[in-house]
Amino acid sequence: MTQDQTPSVRRNDDTHRYELTDATGTLLGFAEFRPAGDHAVMLPHTEVTPGHEGEGLGSLLARAALDDIRAQGKHAVPMCPFIAAYIREHREYVDLVQPEQRGVFRL
Repeated sequence: MTQDQTPSVRRNDDTHRYELTDATGTLLGFAEFRPAGDHAVMLPHTEVTPGHEGEGLGSLLARAALDDIRAQGKHAVPMCPFIAAYIREHREYVDLVQPEQRGVFRL
């Protein structure tokens, strides 16, 4: 993809999703989120549109969601196996998961 074709992620509070779109606004994938109390955000499911798997879009979604959760000063609850695996591979996000929950997600 060229620079002007780079997908973008935005948080859609109405649908409780981080949505990944291309330059034309076409939805390429999403990561669902749900409040988990006042200080945490649950990430239950991530999905990339069929035909776009293997393009790194899931990683873009995971990074954007986790960066947004960090900016909110909240913890992440990575119920989605993809998000949990992303955190395992990108240790800079482990601190977003509460210490007592890290073992549950093999962090």
